[in-house]
Amino acid sequence: MGLLLNTLSPAVLYEEMAKSTYFVDKTAFIGQMLQRIGTNGKYVCITRPRRFGKTVMANMLGAFLTKSAATAKLFAQLKIGCDAEAMQHINQYNVIYIDFSRISSNDYQSYIDNIADALKNDLHKAYPDVDYRAAGGVAEDLERITAATGERFIFIFDEWDAIFHAAFISEDDRKKYLLFLKDLLKDRVYVQLAYMTGVLPISKYTSGSELNTFAEYNMATMSLYSDVFGFNDAEVGVLFAKYQALTAQPQVTREGLKIWYDGYHTAAGNLLYNPRSVVMALQNNQLYNYWTSSGPYDELFYYIRNNVTAVRDDLALMAAGERIPLKIQEYAAMLLELNTKQQIFSAMVVYGLLTYENGKVFIPNKELMDKFNELLLNKDSLGYVHQLAVKSEAMLQATLKGDTATMSRILDFAHNTETPLGV
Repeated sequence: MGLLLNTLSPAVLYEEMAKSTYFVDKTAFIGQMLQRIGTNGKYVCITRPRRFGKTVMANMLGAFLTKSAATAKLFAQLKIGCDAEAMQHINQYNVIYIDFSRISSNDYQSYIDNIADALKNDLHKAYPDVDYRAAGGVAEDLERITAATGERFIFIFDEWDAIFHAAFISEDDRKKYLLFLKDLLKDRVYVQLAYMTGVLPISKYTSGSELNTFAEYNMATMSLYSDVFGFNDAEVGVLFAKYQALTAQPQVTREGLKIWYDGYHTAAGNLLYNPRSVVMALQNNQLYNYWTSSGPYDELFYYIRNNVTAVRDDLALMAAGERIPLKIQEYAAMLLELNTKQQIFSAMVVYGLLTYENGKVFIPNKELMDKFNELLLNKDSLGYVHQLAVKSEAMLQATLKGDTATMSRILDFAHNTETPLGV
């Protein structure tokens, strides 16, 4: 075993997760991935917002497949343990597991060199008798290993796009990174399965054919695997029953969980809860805003601020609970190119700030609604949007009550506030 080749890390981390109180068994997904090994469907990229269980699932696959761990006893107790055919594959593969979010460098070349050097070191230790070329790269070393031994490899890459958010990465670095992945994975005989996770879609970054072998599955437009990431209502129900049995003085209600953390829509028509927030609420015995924002999330609001005339009214309506018609663009996740309302809101769907259903985007739940209002209030010149949202809610209540005087005052506010924001 090594640092990246047949590392114990996924097995250790997944076993810890499986032992946790509020664990949800998603091991049936393993069987779906087993069907892809060694076929022309072996390239898979699954994109989801942060905190939707991508790393847990990557660890699960690594723990099940890697030769370095003895995990049959663990998985025998889970759903996959009832699948005799699937269990024949447990701990039978060479797994190269890389978490690309572990960034310890401050420039691209040292970042990618550290990864390549670590992998080469693992390969040379595992296969010392192979005739390597001194100047050969990782892909060449893998080709030589397969030619000499017949051994092939499964690649599990978690947070494949993490480097794209690093401040030191340039557009040229992004291109180099895509070429690195292409050289390592595309049309290589040693690849049995290449499984990648991330927030951002590959297609946005590949203008040519760098990674066109990958089938991409996002939450908003692709139905397959919709039920795998995030918690559905039944799963939350099981967790809540466990919470009630274990908690002396429960402060969290079932309806509260739904209001706070449900509401993410998938292309298959599923409604999903934010899994991290549900678990945190049950562990802490408190409904709370567990959403964390940093990096790209804050940058999204930079684009809102600089395009506020295009999005301000729709933001106000969504902050008041309305849904906005929009044809989302799957590729609109590159933060350097958010110039229109369609691109901005599409990126918000990708990052989980908004959700999408039947041609409309909206804020999915109370947790995000609170975060949305907080971010709007804290950003320079966006206070008007928040005010307008409040007025929109007040207008609705006044309309329902037939309060014409209040309606008139609100309409005056909306009509008289026409100056652009942030100027």
